[in-house]
Amino acid sequence: MLLLRQPNQGPPPTPEEMGRIMQRFTTWMEGMSARGIVVGTGGLEVNGKILRGRRGTSLTDGPYLEAKEIVGGYVIVKAASLDDAVEIARDCPGLDYRMAVEVRQVKHRRQP
Repeated sequence: MLLLRQPNQGPPPTPEEMGRIMQRFTTWMEGMSARGIVVGTGGLEVNGKILRGRRGTSLTDGPYLEAKEIVGGYVIVKAASLDDAVEIARDCPGLDYRMAVEVRQVKHRRQP
């Protein structure tokens, strides 16, 4: 899974820059889809809730405003290994625009 972390500090892209960024993401996603390695993808809403403690007794709005990065979306890819997934992530166009990509292996669990 590629977790797309966007910066929460500094100036946002201009509308023109955002258009170029989104076009590069579209091209990247279409290329991966054509190779058959995209399992799923999606963006995340900016706001959410963070639960902590037994049964979520502590509930706060999140993500925190002071956070340096916010997970804005994800892409689940088919890869033979974590290293292969890292190589796929290296082509993420967001890396050229202050984004970070966290690469994590998804654990599969059999349903009872």
